[in-house]
Amino acid sequence: MAKGPKPDDRSDNVEKLREQVVNTIENIEASHDTLQMDLSEDQKEDIRAKNRRRERAIADKREEIQDEYEFQQKQD
Repeated sequence: MAKGPKPDDRSDNVEKLREQVVNTIENIEASHDTLQMDLSEDQKEDIRAKNRRRERAIADKREEIQDEYEFQQKQD
């Protein structure tokens, strides 16, 4: 019996994306505590660079949340 692709279930995408945003924000906050530790400047800069990437990821996820929300509204 041949199996086809799974149906596209986007019903919980908004919630999953929101959870990812919250987790990323928590990671940024935790890194602020880490920056207070006795680290080399290279280590601190690595953390700062990672936080900049995290902030961009949050902005991208928020746009994706908006897109998914609009998609769901059209489906209702």
